[in-house]
Amino acid sequence: MTSLLRLSGLTAITLTAALSMTAGLAIAGDNNVSADQIVNALQPKPVTRGLSAGPQVDPAVKDKEASFIQTLRNRKTRSLSLGEREEVAQIASTKPNIDLDIQFDYNSAQIRKASMPAAEELGKALSNASLKGSTFVVAGHTDAIGSEAYNQDLSERRADTIKRFLVDKYGINGTDLVTVGYGKDKPKDPNAPMDPINRRVQVVNMDTKTASR
Repeated sequence: MTSLLRLSGLTAITLTAALSMTAGLAIAGDNNVSADQIVNALQPKPVTRGLSAGPQVDPAVKDKEASFIQTLRNRKTRSLSLGEREEVAQIASTKPNIDLDIQFDYNSAQIRKASMPAAEELGKALSNASLKGSTFVVAGHTDAIGSEAYNQDLSERRADTIKRFLVDKYGINGTDLVTVGYGKDKPKDPNAPMDPINRRVQVVNMDTKTASR
């Protein structure tokens, strides 16, 4: 009986340790994304040719998307209308993207010191030769605390901060970065709109070119 109790205790300790390690890895994975992971997430998905290929995008639709995206280059974040922001979101939903946990100081567009590594990895990723020539949307999102107007303004200022950081520190072409703010309108977790998980920066590769093989 004593041996069985010891074995049960050992099993419980081992299980607890395993769960603790798993939780640690999950947290590390969320907060310490690497440049390679960002590059992989933003790579256009290859199109396979033949009977196994999925539905193909109408070339006319691709041309329309490309023309619209072209009109956004060099635009100021606050100049985008609600209709344009929604069109960006609709196109972005079909493109390679990644959500980054880049946090800002309270009521501020200043990047928190703890989030600088994630911002730096983003800069390294967008400097990668494999993503050269792409147009990226940098979208700011907030949680649902506060008014709609307040959060809209805050999300726009934060998106602009990321753009300035990428241009100033990594020499990314500013015309390749389209900034947009969505305030609290598009939470990552609609069931918990006030959760901090909704405070994020989303980066989308809007390039209409598709890799083929």
